[in-house]
Amino acid sequence: MNIDLKKVKEFGNIELLARQLVEGFITGMHKSPYHGFSVEFAEHRLYNTGESTKYIDWKAYAKTDRLYSKRFEEETNLRCHLVIDNSSSMYYPVENKGKVTFSILSAAALAYLLQKQRDAVGIFSFSDKIELQTQIKSTSSHLHKLFISLEKMLDETPKTKKTSVAPVLHEIAEKIHKRSLVIIFSDMFQNTINNQEIFTALQHLKHNKHEVLLFHVTDILTELNFNFEERPYEFQDMESGEKLKLQPSQIKDLYQQKMKEYYQALRLKCGQFKIDYVEADINKNFDQVLSAFLIKRTKMT
Repeated sequence: MNIDLKKVKEFGNIELLARQLVEGFITGMHKSPYHGFSVEFAEHRLYNTGESTKYIDWKAYAKTDRLYSKRFEEETNLRCHLVIDNSSSMYYPVENKGKVTFSILSAAALAYLLQKQRDAVGIFSFSDKIELQTQIKSTSSHLHKLFISLEKMLDETPKTKKTSVAPVLHEIAEKIHKRSLVIIFSDMFQNTINNQEIFTALQHLKHNKHEVLLFHVTDILTELNFNFEERPYEFQDMESGEKLKLQPSQIKDLYQQKMKEYYQALRLKCGQFKIDYVEADINKNFDQVLSAFLIKRTKMT
């Protein structure tokens, strides 16, 4: 499902948006493992060979030709922390607060999906420090509180807030005491030329036995491809305020080279650390996030 980020507030509250995103995605899945019972998939999980057949849902089998076991209210299979970068660079493009809006809606949809599967979910948000840390629970009342927090983030007026991805990820790694899935939404920009610091912080999460899924949130068109009309511009660093007047052609080749080198290095390091890396383009729909999550969730089953 695609949502115009400029018109997010016209769609209603974030809880409604999250439900629409998830239900639209599930409905549209081709040969969905949940096809036939909409969001009731929350009450089922795939049957694993060797398990007792006592709780197999034969009605679901008749509809889907796949074996599912019924699930119970008290089951919590997963602990998941959603980590959202809320620094100034995430408010680009400024006309729709693009990257942070995309990240918040994605996190809301995943929180909804997780809770419906009786998984425990919590949220961190950060800039140069941790700004929000919620409890991690699987109840519907807790989910409602998460939506309220995300709504506040969505309404927040942009401020000059620098990014400290590496120190914050190290801190988060130490704060999470039980093995969890950590899902990060960030453009992975940091006020340092030492990218190794970021790589080391990601490795810290893995060293602490957490599963990590990184959504590298970006506006591919301009941030990676530097696709601007050839005319004079004044570019401004959203975190330092530094301004630079030039025409795109003056730096385009060098810019593209440096950005592609960084993206590739980040992708390779994630591969080395067995971190799932997803390049999340804010100009594409939210299925890219939900699909990546379900793939990761299946691997962990």
